[in-house]
Amino acid sequence: MNEWAYTAAFFIFAAVTVASAVGVVTKNDLVHSSLLLALCFVGVSGLYVLLQADFLAAVQLLVYNGAIAIVFVLGTMLTRRSIRHGTNHSEADAPSRLIGLISGLFVAVTLGVIATTPWNYSSAGAVQDTPAVLGRLILTDYMIAMEVAAVLLLAAMIGAIVLAKGVDEE
Repeated sequence: MNEWAYTAAFFIFAAVTVASAVGVVTKNDLVHSSLLLALCFVGVSGLYVLLQADFLAAVQLLVYNGAIAIVFVLGTMLTRRSIRHGTNHSEADAPSRLIGLISGLFVAVTLGVIATTPWNYSSAGAVQDTPAVLGRLILTDYMIAMEVAAVLLLAAMIGAIVLAKGVDEE
């Protein structure tokens, strides 16, 4: 694929990712936000493909889009949502507006630093046999970190089950 096609594909995937991410935080409907989050994950996966990180692209699609986004959608659709209509939110929204202003300023400064920084690009090609290399690293150098992550995820799953089951207060 020539350079123009890579550039066009990058801008398409970047536009899809950014537009859907903006839609996630601006939509009032939680189901639409969850679906836009899934579209954002697809855009990020496309960017991974352009970076020749095929394993990360597959994991992004399978794990994030296939599992987490679907759980968000199903959880959102199965829970009750109470929407307040006709109430005055000006006093309650003041801290949220301040936090939003500070966050927006932080994002603007970060984007300014990114835009003005001279970046050095690597001329190294893609790593061949990425799953084999990652598997070898996980089972040798990073085995303790993976076991700690597994125990942490097990504790989170047990906590989620306890919270979902509910506690009988007497």
